[in-house]
Amino acid sequence: MTATAPSGTEAAVQAAETAEPRARFTDLIAAEWIKMWSLRSTPWAFVAGTLAIIGFNIFTAYNDYSNWPGWDAKQKAEFMPNWAMLDSFTDAAVLCLMLTASAMGALTVVGEYSTGTIRTTFAAVPARRSVMAAKVTVVTVVSTVLGLVAAGGSFWSTQALLAGRNTGLSLGDPGVVSAVLASALAAPVAALVGMAVGAILRASAATVGVSFALLLLVPMGISDDHHGTAVVDHLLPYSAWARLMQVVEKPANFPWSETGAWAVYAAWYTVCAVTAIFAVQRRDQ
Repeated sequence: MTATAPSGTEAAVQAAETAEPRARFTDLIAAEWIKMWSLRSTPWAFVAGTLAIIGFNIFTAYNDYSNWPGWDAKQKAEFMPNWAMLDSFTDAAVLCLMLTASAMGALTVVGEYSTGTIRTTFAAVPARRSVMAAKVTVVTVVSTVLGLVAAGGSFWSTQALLAGRNTGLSLGDPGVVSAVLASALAAPVAALVGMAVGAILRASAATVGVSFALLLLVPMGISDDHHGTAVVDHLLPYSAWARLMQVVEKPANFPWSETGAWAVYAAWYTVCAVTAIFAVQRRDQ
């Protein structure tokens, strides 16, 4: 007896039964997690960045601790609470944190494009947006942990040092928790900026340069003395961090609220996440 060829419906069922199951999103996250930590630069950047950030802050706090006896009454009065808070996370520290996080975020995208392994990734998982969403998830988790360790370690060590002059702050003081979280969450914001720029440019040097400009050079070069430039300044993540670090709001020509600063953080993170996910959808590898 001759075997009859399966009908179209039967062939489709057989093909579905023999086809490999679609990758679940949790599988994609696991794959991206392995990829990220298989890079030698990731653990080194995490450890070295954290130590550098905490070191910058301890150095600044120690200088103020040492100079405290020689300050006059006005200087001592002005130190609390804003300058005491800034000792726990200095400009140098946030610069280091943002550069470290943005580089980590960029490498997850640019690294695969430079080696060509992105072709293998998209061949195995044609759903490009799912792949990029998994990358965003992993980068967000890792960079947030980096930020929390760096900010938490810096706050604990610097304020313990300043407590020797009775100038230390605690998490129970007004505005302190918000300031510590602002320092920690600067990391995932910067990481997503690096990812988004990397997904668009796909070149290491250009990505680092553009990310550095967006995160640090532009806000440092813009004055908030005039309304127009103040509006631009208030739209930048570095400026939002500086605003959130004010435990007590300082006088300003164009003041803005803590809520507005948090909105800037949220907007940058969301726009960069969406850009990173959709930038690869219709472009060749």
